[in-house]
Amino acid sequence: MSHKRAFEALDRTLKFLHNNDKLMGGVTVVLSGDFRQTLPVITRGTRADEVNACIKASQLWQQTKTLTLSTNIRVQLHGGESAGQFANQLLQVGNGQILPSSDGQIKLPFGQMIETENDLIMKVFPNFAQHFTRTAWLCERAILAPKNEAVNNINQKLLDAQPGRSPTILLSLLHLWGNRV
Repeated sequence: MSHKRAFEALDRTLKFLHNNDKLMGGVTVVLSGDFRQTLPVITRGTRADEVNACIKASQLWQQTKTLTLSTNIRVQLHGGESAGQFANQLLQVGNGQILPSSDGQIKLPFGQMIETENDLIMKVFPNFAQHFTRTAWLCERAILAPKNEAVNNINQKLLDAQPGRSPTILLSLLHLWGNRV
């Protein structure tokens, strides 16, 4: 997820340190990941800005040797036909083989559609007020969101769902108490 300029700076530094004009100063550098899923984060940037900041948009990319993996280890370890189907469907989405509908949304061939954010929270955290103190229960659940604004919104809804004192009031009381000491 690093910006292409970070890799270009590393290239210049390694060339200088090793006194070698080869790519990365002749040092083997291994980059791994799915570049469809690991674009750099550009604050308030557009998708085009993120794609342009990716290492694949750098002049260094033409000099690299790309190796690809051919075995899905997760499917191999966990087995099962459904795991293989999920992996194939996810690749189809990533490869652009599943096209957006007329409203611009990609309908995923797996999983369930949830209509609202509140429905999603209820699905992932059922009976939250009864279970929120159980660490193991919480560790089994997560909601991933592409923007911090959505994360903050979901977190606030979950905090508001906790029984007892509101976190805002608690923080205010702690602040007042701290000023007395």
